[in-house]
Amino acid sequence: MSSPYVLNFAFALVPALLMLVAATCVWSDRTPVRNLWRRFNGLSIAALVFSLVALVTQVLPVSADAPVGAGADGWLAANLFGAWVSLLVQLLGVAIGTFSSRHLEGEPRQAVYIAALAAVLSSVHFLLLANHWVVLIAAWAAIEYAMHYLLCFYRDRPFALLAAHKKMVTDRAADVLLIVAAILSWTQVGSGSFSDLWAYIEAGHASTALAWSGVCLALAVIARTALMPVHGWLVQVMEAPTPVSALLHAGVVNLGGYVLVLFAPLLGVSLGARWLLVVFGLVSAVVAGLVLLTRVSQKVHLAWSTIAQMGFMVLECGLGLYLFAALHLLGHSLYKAHNFLNASSAVEESNRKLITGTFENSSFSMIIAVPVALIIVFTLQSFVNGHAWPWWWSAVLALAWAPLLWVPKAIPDRTGIVAVRVTTAVVVAAFLTLVTSIMDHMPVGAGNDPLDAAGIVALIGMGAMYLEMAAFQLWPRSVVVVRRWVYAGFYMDEGYTHWVLRLWPARWAGADSKTTSAPWVLSEPLSGPWKP
Repeated sequence: MSSPYVLNFAFALVPALLMLVAATCVWSDRTPVRNLWRRFNGLSIAALVFSLVALVTQVLPVSADAPVGAGADGWLAANLFGAWVSLLVQLLGVAIGTFSSRHLEGEPRQAVYIAALAAVLSSVHFLLLANHWVVLIAAWAAIEYAMHYLLCFYRDRPFALLAAHKKMVTDRAADVLLIVAAILSWTQVGSGSFSDLWAYIEAGHASTALAWSGVCLALAVIARTALMPVHGWLVQVMEAPTPVSALLHAGVVNLGGYVLVLFAPLLGVSLGARWLLVVFGLVSAVVAGLVLLTRVSQKVHLAWSTIAQMGFMVLECGLGLYLFAALHLLGHSLYKAHNFLNASSAVEESNRKLITGTFENSSFSMIIAVPVALIIVFTLQSFVNGHAWPWWWSAVLALAWAPLLWVPKAIPDRTGIVAVRVTTAVVVAAFLTLVTSIMDHMPVGAGNDPLDAAGIVALIGMGAMYLEMAAFQLWPRSVVVVRRWVYAGFYMDEGYTHWVLRLWPARWAGADSKTTSAPWVLSEPLSGPWKP
């Protein structure tokens, strides 16, 4: 093992250890809460610095030939994509810690909050270093266990407790699926090391056991990323503190995307797993994308947006576009954290709309938006790398960018609006094309492996979504019945809640009870509207 790699691995490990210290030192004495926050923020900033140094040492050419999977006896390993995600998550940790210290001022149980927040960040860092099934399963379970404390911070909010209970049941199912995937892989390869698994697959030893291991892994990721129909808890946890929502949506729920990119070699020998990702990802992206159009609450709107984005990211992995998924994960995290922490600005935005008014979009612009977007995408693609991605993905991107070209009608300066919309679309397309071209030459742990048949299915699904969005805009009264079903998310969560409470009946044991030993103690079956 080369000394530069050992140094890089040490830098990557320090943030996990610092956050672990921050989680444990909360209980060491009766330090005032203000001092606890100062200690946490100081350790968090130090962890951010080490994460940045770890990323820089990964990018340096000196570590390019480092052995994959080395470090900590093969159970832990540093990689470039993990270093990017580690820096991003720790940056979110610093921002969320600073925000929380003011947001929760005067609240009880802040020490529990600090410990749980630090434990989540530490566990995320360990997951990003995982090079063994045991580390991956243990770290992911630890993340969800610590998140449970954060989600149940307000113990007198029944919907938050219900959502946490549903999430706990879903996480346990995901744990079982991961264990089954590990057993199938371990027995086939003879080792739980990911490095050994990659070498085994690269040698051409594909098997039915590995294919089923990929299927179990895909199902576990689908559950952990809150795709439909197990998505309801992600919407209902909006009653948790706002910084918890930011952490969950920007740094936790999207870890499934990292795992899928990491396991790209395994997915390459499991066609069934890839089709599962395509189907669940596409359905979640389309349905959630429509539902968010019907929601008014800012945080609920953002929650449905996360479900749609996670569906799109999982779809990208199923299609074999792992570089796109990696870029999507990083961009979505920054975007969603900013939106949640800035959610209060929705009041100003609402007041602005009351003053300026809203305008219906022109039907003509909706018709020509798609061909114009197609011309933009294919033209730019021809100038950069020629074939940076498959043609069907260019069409999918054009459908995604087409709404940028929708032009409101009955406004005085329509020409100016058209110019702005077209310019924006061109800039977005050019930026994404350039970034994709750069990412195509970066070692992020996996290359693209397009699945053309699934790509056609994705194109049809996104086309149907575009038509439905346009119908909602053009004939709002004619689609009122459909809009009701869309608003309810086609009642998928109601069915899932029914079965969760039937299989694992629960009741919150007195939210205000002083004898409650944990924030989610559960007892006899529920009564009232949640009774199965």
